Amino acid sequence: MLYIVTALKSEAQAFVDAYKLKKSRINSYTLFSNKSLTIIVSGVGITNARLATQTLFDYFDMNQDDIIVNIGVCGAPSHTPIGTLLRIDTIVYNTTHYHLTPHTHNTLACIDTPATHHTTYVDMESFGFYDAITHNPAIQNYAIFKVVSDHFQPHTLTKDMVKQLIFQKKDAILKQLNF
Repeated sequence: MLYIVTALKSEAQAFVDAYKLKKSRINSYTLFSNKSLTIIVSGVGITNARLATQTLFDYFDMNQDDIIVNIGVCGAPSHTPIGTLLRIDTIVYNTTHYHLTPHTHNTLACIDTPATHHTTYVDMESFGFYDAITHNPAIQNYAIFKVVSDHFQPHTLTKDMVKQLIFQKKDAILKQLNF
């Protein structure tokens, strides 16, 4: 089973449309699923991502064959084109570096409020996802994928733009996961 944590419904919508996923709820979370894929929409922020990821662990009997990923959009410096797919290998949160594998040389700063300037890629959920994963040692297969959506101008994004960006990269993400 593939489990996906997204912050926004528009990030999930590309998979919902492509795989005809059914909508349901667990607690306050919206889920979309079929027999091989479950998506939970966490809401924006570290705490929301952490709690939504933990909810997946609490409600589903995950095993070593399952894959869990955080997929979403991120801000980036202007030298990175909009639509670039990033597999994150390092998260920086509160000046601490957290290393994932494989090493792709893509560092993501997880921040608490939207940035108007930064020297690297930024999002607002990755550390919450990562923190929940590390507190569940049975989970072996996990990853973080981000698609560059803006150059530190999140106010310019629309739901349709976000959905399109993820839709254009969904097959590449699944291929990297061997799913």
